Amino acid sequence: MADQQSRARTFRSLHVAGRPIVLFNVWDPGSAKAVEAAGAAALATGSWSVAAAFGQADGERLPLDLALANLARIVAATDLPVSIDLESGYGEDPAGVGRTVAAAMAAGAIGCNLEDSVPATGKLRDVEDQAERLRAAREAMDRAGAAGFLNARTDVFFQAPAGAHDAAMVEAALERARAYAAAGADGIFMPGLVDIGLIEIAAKASPLPLNIMAAQATPTLAALARVGVARVSHGPGPYLTAMRGVEQAARAAFGGAAADRPARVV
Repeated sequence: MADQQSRARTFRSLHVAGRPIVLFNVWDPGSAKAVEAAGAAALATGSWSVAAAFGQADGERLPLDLALANLARIVAATDLPVSIDLESGYGEDPAGVGRTVAAAMAAGAIGCNLEDSVPATGKLRDVEDQAERLRAAREAMDRAGAAGFLNARTDVFFQAPAGAHDAAMVEAALERARAYAAAGADGIFMPGLVDIGLIEIAAKASPLPLNIMAAQATPTLAALARVGVARVSHGPGPYLTAMRGVEQAARAAFGGAAADRPARVV
């Protein structure tokens, strides 16, 4: 398998404004191998999907040891770079976040997402507090020696519905992006932002490569590329699509058998 450092370098090189890397988020080794077979250049887990696959809710309710064991199995199943969604870092303080990131790197990750909202409430952390958490993550990555990609997620756009998003909210997100860049972040993730005009403002003014989440209202990949987006994540979408397919197939199977016919064991 490719070594961690070379995979980390590859992953970093894929973040190019105007030529966004597409991350069709995975949740286990099977989904990772399917996405790899489809032509992915890199893989990333989505915390919501991983938690759901284990019967848990999102919000750091999945035990960290289980999330890391799942990561290690994904890494072992592929030669592609694998980034992990670590939610808010599973730490009460920056030191705790640093320990979490160090453990993820030891399990084979080449990067991670860290969000700036509190899992229990969804409220934004103070910019300075989040910058300290990111700084601890950066230091842990640097100690690991793998040049890990630290993707700083800001939940500014989850604080109001899409119709209420405006230039002032973009500036608030950019203020965070600047602070997070100074703390050592490599990318800025703005999930929930779907207005192409606001996305363009963010992409042009951001000090970091811009990551947008694909959702029903998100502009097309071509449109996002035209305005300078560098990364597009699919979040829980792939898992939800897969589970709908399983449910539909199961319904068809159940409906296809005569009600009075015993099930056949094969």
